[in-house]
Amino acid sequence: MERPAISENSAGWMACVWISFSMSVGLTAAGIYRMPADLWIKGYMLMGLMFTVGSCFTLSKTLRDNHEARKLINRVSEAKTERILHDFEMKDTRIAA
Repeated sequence: MERPAISENSAGWMACVWISFSMSVGLTAAGIYRMPADLWIKGYMLMGLMFTVGSCFTLSKTLRDNHEARKLINRVSEAKTERILHDFEMKDTRIAA
């Protein structure tokens, strides 16, 4: 059974992702800083921004872990199926001989 190749993201894609993430957090934080509001309101907004960023990381990690677990379960299931088919084929060749 062939193992699927692990595909890695290109350096350009990784740069795009990190630049986009940095710009979105940085510009939102700058907007909160420049907002004409009291300090406690800005603090509340910043806390919300940080909670949102943390939740996004947690969500993406959980989705990735679930996807990886399904891939592993499918590989184990395929290996069991191949073993059953192999045993069945070997039994047929012994009966025919």
